[in-house]
Amino acid sequence: MAHAEATQAATGEVVSPRRRSLAVRLEAWLGTLVEIPAALLVVAEIVTLFAGVVARYGLQLPLIWSDELASILFLWLAMLGAVVAFRRSEHMRMTAVVANAKPAMRAYLDVVATCAALAFLLLIVAPAYQYAYEESFITTPALQISNTWRAAALPVGVCLMALFAVLRLVRVGDTRLVLRAVLSVALLVAVFWLATPWLRPLGNINLVIFFVGVVGFCVFAGVPIAFAFGLAIFGYLALTTHTPLMVLVGRMDEGMSHLILLAVPLFIFLGLLIEMAGMARAMVAFLASLLGHVRGGLNYVLVGAMYLVSGISGSKAADMAAVAPVLFPEMKQRGARPGDLVALLAATGAQTETIPPSLVLITIGSVTGVSISALFTGGLLPGVVLAITLSALVWWRYRGEDLSHVKRASGSEIVRTFIIALPALALPFVIRAAVVEGIATATEVSTIGIVYGFIVGLSIYRRFDWRRLMPMLIETACLSGAILLIIGTATGMAWGLTQSGFSRALAAAMTGLPGGSAAFIAVSIVAFTVLGSVLEGIPAIVLFGPLLFPIARAVGVHEVHYAMIIILAMGIGLFAPPFGVGYYAACAIGRVDPADGIRPIWGYLLALMVGLIIVATFPWISIGFL
Repeated sequence: MAHAEATQAATGEVVSPRRRSLAVRLEAWLGTLVEIPAALLVVAEIVTLFAGVVARYGLQLPLIWSDELASILFLWLAMLGAVVAFRRSEHMRMTAVVANAKPAMRAYLDVVATCAALAFLLLIVAPAYQYAYEESFITTPALQISNTWRAAALPVGVCLMALFAVLRLVRVGDTRLVLRAVLSVALLVAVFWLATPWLRPLGNINLVIFFVGVVGFCVFAGVPIAFAFGLAIFGYLALTTHTPLMVLVGRMDEGMSHLILLAVPLFIFLGLLIEMAGMARAMVAFLASLLGHVRGGLNYVLVGAMYLVSGISGSKAADMAAVAPVLFPEMKQRGARPGDLVALLAATGAQTETIPPSLVLITIGSVTGVSISALFTGGLLPGVVLAITLSALVWWRYRGEDLSHVKRASGSEIVRTFIIALPALALPFVIRAAVVEGIATATEVSTIGIVYGFIVGLSIYRRFDWRRLMPMLIETACLSGAILLIIGTATGMAWGLTQSGFSRALAAAMTGLPGGSAAFIAVSIVAFTVLGSVLEGIPAIVLFGPLLFPIARAVGVHEVHYAMIIILAMGIGLFAPPFGVGYYAACAIGRVDPADGIRPIWGYLLALMVGLIIVATFPWISIGFL
């Protein structure tokens, strides 16, 4: 979220130096007070999970409390990270419209974005407190402590973000500008509140009003994505249903606390560690020696790298976090545009959704009864097909790239860079081996990568800069909080869709389609592309899998083939702007403004859609090796 004071000059108001100075000092002091615990929580997660791996596999004495403690610490990490991201203005927002506005309007919209976020935080704080209080009646099974110790992270994080929002408004210094923004947001909230008697009889039309209208308006006005989602689902539940708002906080908690998401901060830190320890430079040097002389060579490397590491964590955000910090710095040095890089990163996230071992594949197997081993076998080739279509577009876009300054590496140089890079290149195989051999779960395996990175960085590459460790930990918490808060509010929206009866209505409509299997597949592609824009993969599969897979069997579509189709369609939607959560996660990981990636990503999405149509047209790609 951009600071409004950056464009303050256009309003002609004088900032109060005393008030601004006090607010700046207080914000800096509070920021340090939040950043240090957030960084320590990252360390605690790494130590807890790695200790669990060593105790279980090495000592044969499993720590029954390790996962429970990690879950408690993780929610605190997510909320404090979200606070750090809010304070640093690093929650993802769409700035395409705001950036093109006149300076005075841009200043106004920046303050409105802060006020809208503050409105959501003030509205949700009471339900968050109530939720934390209700959790006091639950005792955790392993540690035997009140679950309030975990749930208290939600109201604490909400209150801290609200405090930083108020301090930001104080720092603006232009009282009239702030009052205009506050009154604008308050007026919109009041209009919706007064319209409650007219909204409730509208039924599912409210889904369009809130999940399309409110979200779209907030996103294009520059409100951070997480808060746009939050305002939409809060308004829908509060104004059109009788659902206790504490339930929304519970759904956010559920979305942010999914144990597999623990891999997100750990892989983010692993990516930073690889770069800092010199492993990234060694890997890129070797890959560049192989493909650096080819037009678009490092883009091919990005596609291949995502295919290689995908599915290790089960989370696309974690996969992207493991790859992007390794390749992006060198690619930028070679002249690649940040917007094009993040667009390709998001596209590879969608391309690799079917690569095993994938949590989405496991979820489909568990809720539909489809063989998980068959899904694992069927998921490999569809990813290759989409990699080929993406690579074809990369070739087209970079066919005229000037490589006159790039010298082709000799055979001896390739061998030398390979030997140097070998410890770094071994990391993905170490991670995969740990999962396949049962040494660690998909969540824990990132800690093995971190320990491996420390050992290699200290003993082999010897480029370990201890002074960067604390900033890396804080950055990990910040980026994780920004991503997880989006996932939390998106999970709330997914639950709202479920309660509306939308999922059953959709299934009933698709059952009666004319045209047999071809029409069913075509509508499924469109439907799951749209659903992917507002739902994470797992909630959508849980909601619609048991409903639609029997229909697929009835119309003659092989269940593994259908699984590949809907996963890829959902992946395309998940990474498609302006609503796809995955796209903003890719932008957050790549540190790129979402507006920069809008134009280049549409070409990649088109290439992905071509690949999806090929997969849908030729079932052999999915079931040929079953």
